[in-house]
Amino acid sequence: MNKILLLEDDLSLINGLTFAFQKAGFELDIVRTIKEADTAWTEGKYDLLILDVSLPDGSGFEICRKVRQTSKVPIIFLTVSDEEINVIMGLDIGGDDYITKPFKVSVLMLRINALLRRANDFGSANTELHSNGIKVLLLQGQAYKNGELLDLTAAEYKLLCLFMQNPNVLLSKEQILQKLWDGDGNYVDSNTLTVYIRRLRIKIEDNPSEPQMLLNIRRMGYKWNIIC
Repeated sequence: MNKILLLEDDLSLINGLTFAFQKAGFELDIVRTIKEADTAWTEGKYDLLILDVSLPDGSGFEICRKVRQTSKVPIIFLTVSDEEINVIMGLDIGGDDYITKPFKVSVLMLRINALLRRANDFGSANTELHSNGIKVLLLQGQAYKNGELLDLTAAEYKLLCLFMQNPNVLLSKEQILQKLWDGDGNYVDSNTLTVYIRRLRIKIEDNPSEPQMLLNIRRMGYKWNIIC
């Protein structure tokens, strides 16, 4: 049984989600403040987090930042705001998905199951990836270049894993977005992906302005080029 932590202060939403999660067979812990969420995360073990962005004592972004210091557990943000800057911020600090209120519970459940399935796939696959002087430890959620730990955001880490798992394979932007966000996230556009690609290159390429590993195939997509 998967265990989920829900950070939400809306009682009516809490009641509805509690019923839906129990029916779906999930174990659910509910917290209503940042302080309670901090304590729950420190003391508990969870398979997925659902964090409201706007709370009386702060933002779910705060919890996400703390969690990402030690864990790659899937994180979904709930918010009434769909402004692009908030979407990018949430994904950039380590969120995996973003859903705007009001939403259909069935849509939330699909996204939860997709993230849990992806997390399980990572765990059941080969535990390490190697190429071009880069090593990824999938179980630890860490990546190294020439033995030095790379400081990657969750989005950058997922992109790196995707490319390294598909060496010398041309991936279109649409395929990349579908792999990372299951095609449901129309809030993630090609421009946002371009930003993530550029930031990843800065961290992994010897000369980001002339990339050798992460190649842009004009009008077609991107390819992980094996050079060593």
